[in-house]
Amino acid sequence: MKSTPYILIFMLFVSSYNLFAQGELKDYQEAEKWLWKNIESKIYKSNIYPNWIGKGDSLWYSTKTRKGQEFFLVDIKNKKQEELFDHQKMSEALSTYTGTELKAYELKLKQLKLKNQSKLEFALDTFLLSVDLKTYNVSKREKEKKYRSQELLSPNKEKIAFIKDYNLFLKSGDEEKQLTTDGNAELSYGTSISWYFVKNESQNQKMEYEIDAYWSPDSRYLICAKYNRKHTQKLFMYKSTPKEGFRAEVYSYERPIAGDKDLTRVSYVVFDTQTGKTIDCDLPENATFLEYGFQWKSNTRAYTLRYYRGYQKRELIELDVATGKSRSIVSETADTYVDPNMHIYKVNKESDDVIWTSEKDGWHHLYRYSYESASLKNQITKGEFVVREICKVDYKKKKIYFRANGKEEGDPYYTYLYSINFDGSGMKLLSPENAFHSCRISPNGKYIFDNYSRVDLPDRFVIRSAKSGKRVMDIAETDIQDILKMGWKAPEMYSVKGRDNETDIYGVIYRPFNLDATKTYPVLDGTYSGPQTIRTPKTFRRGLINMDVPMAQIGFVVVTVDGMGSAFRSKKFHDVSYKNLGDIGAPDHIKAIKDLAKKYPYMDIENVGIYGHSAGGYDATHALLAHPDFYKVGVSSAGNHDHRSAKAWWPELYMGFPAGKHYDEQSNFFMADKLEGKLLLVHGNMDNNVNPAASIRMADELIKANKDFELILLPGKDHGTCYYDTYFIRKRWDFFVNYLMHKHAPKEFKIN
Repeated sequence: MKSTPYILIFMLFVSSYNLFAQGELKDYQEAEKWLWKNIESKIYKSNIYPNWIGKGDSLWYSTKTRKGQEFFLVDIKNKKQEELFDHQKMSEALSTYTGTELKAYELKLKQLKLKNQSKLEFALDTFLLSVDLKTYNVSKREKEKKYRSQELLSPNKEKIAFIKDYNLFLKSGDEEKQLTTDGNAELSYGTSISWYFVKNESQNQKMEYEIDAYWSPDSRYLICAKYNRKHTQKLFMYKSTPKEGFRAEVYSYERPIAGDKDLTRVSYVVFDTQTGKTIDCDLPENATFLEYGFQWKSNTRAYTLRYYRGYQKRELIELDVATGKSRSIVSETADTYVDPNMHIYKVNKESDDVIWTSEKDGWHHLYRYSYESASLKNQITKGEFVVREICKVDYKKKKIYFRANGKEEGDPYYTYLYSINFDGSGMKLLSPENAFHSCRISPNGKYIFDNYSRVDLPDRFVIRSAKSGKRVMDIAETDIQDILKMGWKAPEMYSVKGRDNETDIYGVIYRPFNLDATKTYPVLDGTYSGPQTIRTPKTFRRGLINMDVPMAQIGFVVVTVDGMGSAFRSKKFHDVSYKNLGDIGAPDHIKAIKDLAKKYPYMDIENVGIYGHSAGGYDATHALLAHPDFYKVGVSSAGNHDHRSAKAWWPELYMGFPAGKHYDEQSNFFMADKLEGKLLLVHGNMDNNVNPAASIRMADELIKANKDFELILLPGKDHGTCYYDTYFIRKRWDFFVNYLMHKHAPKEFKIN
């Protein structure tokens, strides 16, 4: 009996060893190997894109092979593939010309153009060169004139519209004419600003305007945007690490946030450059983020797509530039939202047909409208599937080539290529393999370049007949032999029933490659519930290019779940997230993880963590606040913790406008006192996508609630560089090892 305590201690030791046997130095070293930057060099014949030659009976492409960077010519007619040029001769010719030794398969050629399959034009470092592929004679090309972002060249190349001092000017030859005189900082012509532009207030940096104007095809009329900045509001960032000196720099940028009533608006003016007449448009001012610019139907008729606050209405609008009068061609409304992320339309100059997509029957489908009469001709596609892309419209044959998902058996997110007639007849599957297909159609409409893969199937690149879908020739297969030797194993694709016990929910499971099914492993939920997309990778490359693979090698089972409210399913499925972003799909995530744990007992659902970035950062914090009984540890990066802290379009699309009480109810700020688990907040302090104020205010609310948490501000990092920062990657590993594995992480492990 005296030995009982020792037996008990021994049993506890064995139990804890079985539960938390990972997270050691060797596991960090293994995880480091699987970071994308470290394995990218070990994957060959990937990322191949076709460059069609002429009408499209041939193409060229470049890719990294075991030799190095290779360039290939594909003769589809004769089913032949060969090197685009003799790499050795090319390197010798370029070495002689530049005076620098260049290796045959390390040529960094950019901006390639193949002319008549006999001359290759490209940029090499600072050289603009042309090479005769028969003689390998190298000649210098003249630099093409580049126009500033404030300038717009007319189609006939005889006039340049440009902005100066907030006004619009016109230059023709040596003559310069001022078209407007009333422009100023508050009401200015053509002064669009790049979404990413930030201004250094400390150095009085000038605004870098980009001309927002549109020439008619005959170069007579010019539509110009007029920006109303009387009530423009800014966001600010504080750069603590300037290049020189010790004074922090203040940066600002124009950005409306959800619910703003005071923001930049835009209207339009037309200039007849032939008569000098100025024509006011009858289109009312609109928030800039709801405008999509103009395209031309004819010399006097332009069209634009317009949304309205709250995204419950969109219109295709024609503008008669000779009169300034507008008319609605297609108008669509919804009780929830008409989704700009799920919308495609095509207007052809010679045709009366407008090809338009809509979810009005509950699924995202193709419709055909009359441009002239503004009436519906017919619905083109029907059924329980989702149109994702219009690849080509053949107006002569009245045929559409498009990608869609959900029509074939299996994973409903895999996209396939189809063709269909304008009247909805003759729908044909052109890419039958059970995989995710990305397709490009040749200019002559005869061939399809099809790239297909799955997370467990490396990329295949093939040429198909656009008429039948039959494979004409195989181009390449991605070579993964090196990572197979390293021990790579594909993640498992799974499907379980969702919260309603009826709807199929999909995701993948990443496991340690050295998994021992007799032990138990903490579970991580890799999350991003932004309704515009899904979190689960569907292609081979996306299955590798994420943080889940290395995270699993630390000793976790990592699960992705695409719950109700996410994209690419029915309108009903998608609308679960409407005015309900706080749902974060959690009921589906929790049920999926519990169901998987019944199948795989080594998944320890008493130790579940969650991590995500941006909208996923909101999710990770919200999960700990709303579901503390399930989620114990969270790492939240670049989180928009209150949806009014994010750029206006995204929350107003999914949460509605105006920003009502439901914004408060789903704000992490107002739930700070609910925190029970371990939380790490991370943000780049130069993030102009989700402003760092979101995480700093979240920290303030947690401090007010007297909650323990950790906060890392990454100096100089923006939205993307924060996520890929190696210090943050290591700290994320450490946080889960320390608090979910209950082990001591290797001290200050340095990721290379």
